[in-house]
Amino acid sequence: MRLADLDYGLPEERIAQTPIEPRDAARLLVDRGSAAPLHRHVRELGEFLAPGDLLVVNDTRVLPARLRLRRATGGSAEVLLLEPQDPEHRRWEAMLRPARKLRPGEQLFAIDGNPVIEVGDRTESGDTVYVEVLGDPSPLEVLTRVGEIPLPPYITTPLGDPDRYQTVYAAEPGSAAAPTAGLHLTPSLLSGLEAMGVGLARVELVVGLDTFKPVSSEDPTQHAIHSERYRVDPETLERCREARRVIAVGTTSVRALESAATSGQCEGRTRLFIHRQYDWKVVDLMFTNFHLPRTTLLLMIDAFVGHRWRDLYATAIREHYRFLSFGDAMLLDRRAR
Repeated sequence: MRLADLDYGLPEERIAQTPIEPRDAARLLVDRGSAAPLHRHVRELGEFLAPGDLLVVNDTRVLPARLRLRRATGGSAEVLLLEPQDPEHRRWEAMLRPARKLRPGEQLFAIDGNPVIEVGDRTESGDTVYVEVLGDPSPLEVLTRVGEIPLPPYITTPLGDPDRYQTVYAAEPGSAAAPTAGLHLTPSLLSGLEAMGVGLARVELVVGLDTFKPVSSEDPTQHAIHSERYRVDPETLERCREARRVIAVGTTSVRALESAATSGQCEGRTRLFIHRQYDWKVVDLMFTNFHLPRTTLLLMIDAFVGHRWRDLYATAIREHYRFLSFGDAMLLDRRAR
């Protein structure tokens, strides 16, 4: 496999800058294998599911993890918190700007003059830094007061309602990015699926920005895969085994489920790297957005449906689908022929 196998031309105008309203009005490209895909809307998802199916969502909540702060010298600094390193959410792995100027022990201040962050040592990778959240309130209270929701860099339009970068079922705060396929789901859509006999299960995978890190190795399978924290209840795995089909909402739900099934561990950190020749154990259908070129997410799609992802993406671009976090969705079937 070559890096070029993960490339495609993504016109800038196809990158969605704002979420569509209502959430389930997003378009849905339905994979049918060698047959032409269908063009539907997310609100019609139930047409392609059946009683006994199980829909699995990632219920992680995005933190207000981008902090725009000041140095003691008066210069500006930006902190992007990636993942908590302790249960109290006091110590974090983070990205800093200006990274080269900030030194261990330096404190960064909010506009009101209160210290918010103390810079620590670099992580083992050298790309990120450990920091400590300062202040008497709980760290999450500090983030709520000072921080903002960290939209991906390809979204340049300000987000009017921060809740639109959260799923309607988001629970435990911890992620630096949203599990974006779930942004399309609404309470009425989920209740409608439940009424027709489709089950709902929750997993947690803490989404870090490294998820979207471009692959640079000429052989993509040699890419140094990131690790992420996940949790899958044993009962959820049992429900997956008993289900008619398992429909994972987003690549993060896929990774959580397949990690638990592959490792035999229902909780922990995963470095599972899904690419061609992966032996699928749980997921039958994937409900997902359109992804950036040259990413591990696209590698996963390639492993799920093979080369036909290129035809699906080409169709989506030709038919003016919206791409990436606030874009439209696909329903992929790895058994379709």
